[in-house]
Amino acid sequence: MSDASMMFGRPEYHRSPGKTFGVVEKPLTFFERIYNNGAIRKTCLLLLLAAGWEAYARFLDDPLLLPTFSATVAAFIMEFSTGVLPMRVWGSLEVLLKGYAAGLFLAALLTAFASASRIGSDLLETLTAMFNPLPSIALLPLSLIWFGLGSMSIVFVLIHSVLWAVALNTHAGFQAVSPTLRMVGNNYGLSAFGYLTRILIPAAFPNILTGLKIGWAFAWRTLIAAELVFGVSSSSGGLGWFIYENKNFLEIPNVFAGLLTVILIGLFVENVIFQNIEKQTVRKWGLQVR
Repeated sequence: MSDASMMFGRPEYHRSPGKTFGVVEKPLTFFERIYNNGAIRKTCLLLLLAAGWEAYARFLDDPLLLPTFSATVAAFIMEFSTGVLPMRVWGSLEVLLKGYAAGLFLAALLTAFASASRIGSDLLETLTAMFNPLPSIALLPLSLIWFGLGSMSIVFVLIHSVLWAVALNTHAGFQAVSPTLRMVGNNYGLSAFGYLTRILIPAAFPNILTGLKIGWAFAWRTLIAAELVFGVSSSSGGLGWFIYENKNFLEIPNVFAGLLTVILIGLFVENVIFQNIEKQTVRKWGLQVR
């Protein structure tokens, strides 16, 4: 016995290890494998929503009020096969990309000025407080007066919808960068461009990505609303004008086919484009776990 055990009057025992167990691996069941797949879960939810739509429309039995999901899909396939729907979609996306790109460029300039000086930061906060609550579609009458009946009127409205959300989130992300990371960049002697691209942007990218998502959503719904108001942004009009046109002719399945197209494009951008950007950036860098 050791001195410690003799002091406290308790004998010391040496036990040999008993039966050991290795790593027990429990295979997942089929249901668990399906449930852990996000794409399958979302697809099942969409199928349930479609089934609910179909059942309620058949119960309502009023095609002018609510066509069935199957009639909407049939109208979508017909308009897509004739080339009408793809042409309208491309007309809308072409204008959207112009407004979105211009909004991102102006947001980058404004954020750079805000990050460089207190005056710039005050200017960004003041302009954001003034114009961010202002609905973009409310500027449409002014843009029609300034730019006329053309795509530039919609581009101006889209810039307003994108600019403030992206600039505000980017600036908030830059301000949230920890002082430790800032000191690391200074100690390495990085240039202004290297400090921006290697320290600030990666650290603030979750906020930047959030701003890009919000700006896209604002721009997409503003575009459809603007086309519904005055419609023609090109020789044939865009997707919003397609919806408005078919409403006037009481082609309600085509109206819902246009709305379904808006939803599908939104799902594609959110779950394919932005999700892949998120996987290759913030998740890969360990800034976000999901």
